[in-house]
Amino acid sequence: MAEISGDRLYDIIVVGGGIMGSCAAYEAAKLGKNVLLLEQFDLLHHLGSSHGESRTIRATYPEPYYPPMVLESFRLWETAQSAAGYRVLTPATQLDLGPADSLSLKSIIRNCSPDSLPAKEFDASADPAEVPGAFNIPGGWIAVSTAVAGIIKPTKSVAMFHSLALRHGAVLKDRAEVESIERSGGNIRISTADGRFFHGSKCVVTAGAWTRKLVKHVTGRDLPIQPLHTLIWYWKIKEGFEAEMTPASGFPTFGSYGVPFVYGTPAMEFPGLIKVALHAGWPCDPDRRDWTVGRDDAMFGGVADWIERVLPGRIETAGGPAMKQPCMYSMTPDEDFVIDFLGGEFGRDVVVAGGFSGHGFKMGPVVGRMVVEMAVEGQTATAARIGVEMGVFRMDRFEWRAKGNVKEFEEQVVSHD
Repeated sequence: MAEISGDRLYDIIVVGGGIMGSCAAYEAAKLGKNVLLLEQFDLLHHLGSSHGESRTIRATYPEPYYPPMVLESFRLWETAQSAAGYRVLTPATQLDLGPADSLSLKSIIRNCSPDSLPAKEFDASADPAEVPGAFNIPGGWIAVSTAVAGIIKPTKSVAMFHSLALRHGAVLKDRAEVESIERSGGNIRISTADGRFFHGSKCVVTAGAWTRKLVKHVTGRDLPIQPLHTLIWYWKIKEGFEAEMTPASGFPTFGSYGVPFVYGTPAMEFPGLIKVALHAGWPCDPDRRDWTVGRDDAMFGGVADWIERVLPGRIETAGGPAMKQPCMYSMTPDEDFVIDFLGGEFGRDVVVAGGFSGHGFKMGPVVGRMVVEMAVEGQTATAARIGVEMGVFRMDRFEWRAKGNVKEFEEQVVSHD
């Protein structure tokens, strides 16, 4: 017999149970709303972008609209951890470095502020002992360190927001693949692939790498959100250096601009290993991923060379990474988010949040709050309060310009077509 919501009309139905959906469900339930969260796979699955052992939170961005979102999100992470009674975020320092002529790095430094985001700059003349993590800054490079940063445990974080949402009365259902979103009178009717039906006044779509497919199926609109299959690499730390590359020793999260774009976190997930990875991936269909892609050694060389140049003598590079883990990005052409009303027959009753382009996890709490405000009030007071103009996240920006928002700096994510 088909399961239906019957006489129960949910205030908000959230589609997608990853970090964005779980944060949205929590925020809505906190307001006293009747909330239903639908996840197509098992809760806490490893098939999307919200699993694994670490994500970086950092407020350094070349775009001016992300730092205030991260600062607000950092506050919301702390609030959620206090409510849960345990931590998922380990504070750290962030170090950004790269060629002195990098437009991205110049913009990052310009967006730092003594009031909101104090920064300390370094160049090749700096004593490595004074640079966080004792990074070697090559000639012609610069670096900037900031204190608003840390390492987030992704799977643990999603579980935390699930539990907080449940505590406030939300209903969570997994193995509930949404097949259609339709108007039903003045409400929204959602049907699943196995024949269940649910009704709500509002809907928030946070379907990750499946956002493009779902939106196209529902409206015919083709959002340019391209999933990328990515690999996270862990390298073996040489004996004697393990302790100094941990958060407790002040080793930073880091991002290195230019070619290759390299990022990483201190050693904490796996004893004796450190994450140093490429900000890159391969276009994929999220339902038909090639799990063997990237197994060759062709891409390791650039990162190994970077390690030997910036962290010389501390990491084993000869054999390549010791461990590789798959993940996914959901890329937009301009690497900016899509946070907007679905429009059309749905008006402002359906909100879509997707295309987080490999850098959204850290902002889950603030995005969750913003999309709930949009669904409930028709606008987001949080964005207005922190000074973020939501026009940069409109989905129709790609109709005006195929590449979306105009950027004055280089792209950061490499797609291996």
